Amino acid sequence: MSSPAKAPERFLGRVEYYRKYRPGYPEGLLEWLREVSALKPAHRVADIGSGTGLLAELFLRHDYPVAGVEPNPEMRQTAEARLERFPRFRSVDGCAEATTLGSRSVDLIVAGQSFHWFRIDRARREFQRISDPSAFTVLVWNQRKIERTGFLRDYEELLLRHGTDYARVRHQNIGEDQLQAFFGPQAFHRKTLANSQVFDREGLIGRTLSCSFVPLPGHPGHPSLMQALDRIFQEWQVEGTVNFEYDTLVYAGRLHPPRR
Repeated sequence: MSSPAKAPERFLGRVEYYRKYRPGYPEGLLEWLREVSALKPAHRVADIGSGTGLLAELFLRHDYPVAGVEPNPEMRQTAEARLERFPRFRSVDGCAEATTLGSRSVDLIVAGQSFHWFRIDRARREFQRISDPSAFTVLVWNQRKIERTGFLRDYEELLLRHGTDYARVRHQNIGEDQLQAFFGPQAFHRKTLANSQVFDREGLIGRTLSCSFVPLPGHPGHPSLMQALDRIFQEWQVEGTVNFEYDTLVYAGRLHPPRR
């Protein structure tokens, strides 16, 4: 996998695509977190690798205070503009391994679409430092249902063929071993929620260019990517749109040892 330290650089030139075309997170996420006692009234939330604020916005809409920790300046500034209407949002220049947040200053840590960039051991120690002993850490990904439809199967093949290093950096490379190393030795909760997006041709292009592993305009591989994208759009569109279906995968557990 590419070095996590270089992750912020991978999104240079993509932030506007990311802001406009990446999926948000379903309301059912907060309901489930309350069910497993991970989220309670007045909890202080830290969103690590907060990007353009997609996950932070979900908590802010429900009046939770959120510190959005993001190392990419362009993404951080985009989140600040996006979330300026929420007085309980605080933008923080930091990363998973060095958040700059105070010790025991948060009650819930969340990471949406970002954990696969973390140095797991260092991030775990930092999360233990900044969180209350009873706090949960929650890892979330929107994962395309790549076998759900012909379009999604062809789209996955397009990314494997035209992506610069998709097979190495995709979040599906995070498996049971990494999750156990992060949460262990304690058990953790799992949940799958439904999510989706509908795109016209422009939206499909924007959604694709938001990915860190596809060639942007000016890259030698960009023209062939666009040709392939047009081809599968024309084959699979229905009334001018295609549908992205996702499983929103959620993992929630405590990093501090249980109290005796």
